[in-house]
Amino acid sequence: MSNKETCPFCYPKKDPEQQIVFESETCYFLQHNNEQDVLVGAGVIVPKKHRMNTFELTKEEWAETYDLLHKAKEYINDKQSPDGYTLGWNVGEPSNQTIPHSHFHVIPRYNDEPLAGKGLRHWLKQPENKRK
Repeated sequence: MSNKETCPFCYPKKDPEQQIVFESETCYFLQHNNEQDVLVGAGVIVPKKHRMNTFELTKEEWAETYDLLHKAKEYINDKQSPDGYTLGWNVGEPSNQTIPHSHFHVIPRYNDEPLAGKGLRHWLKQPENKRK
């Protein structure tokens, strides 16, 4: 999925499991039905234009990402009542960016999760992750 023609975030309406929950002029907030099995309520904010990574976003896309984030939080709070959130972008293969289209993860977190309290930095700070 490395080109624009096959990018799932460029054409979210082609996937019947992909829901466009909200959209602005330049961005979508998406939730995918098949991704809700473990990460209940999770979604991504993506620019409508194909941007390989976050560093390519325009100022307008940044501003609309901010607006959609707050709209998504209100929506998820109403539907799921999470206890917290993990938010983040992955940029490049070493950070596990598997779809080469910028996407901002909005992941609700719950006190009763087996991995509650383990955020983004927890995994990165493990001794086995230290460079030699």
